[in-house]
Amino acid sequence: MHPSRCPPPAAAQELLQLPNVGARTAADLLGRDPYQMYLQLCDATGQRQDPCVLDVLISLSHYMATGEARSWWSFTAERKQKWRL
Repeated sequence: MHPSRCPPPAAAQELLQLPNVGARTAADLLGRDPYQMYLQLCDATGQRQDPCVLDVLISLSHYMATGEARSWWSFTAERKQKWRL
């Protein structure tokens, strides 16, 4: 869902109501650490995934922790500083 249309975290009934989540992402996210999940995805596919996937995962964790819905690309600088991907 686009960040501007997201409900507050407590009002979200399903992952599809979270910022930047589509159906395929929602199916994979429940209770997962975004950094660990990204690494597992890379291992499972045998190749490094687009780092923007990690940005989306970070945006979801941030939203659930703070209630602030931000675009996934607003986490790119943070991810680059921490992971250098």
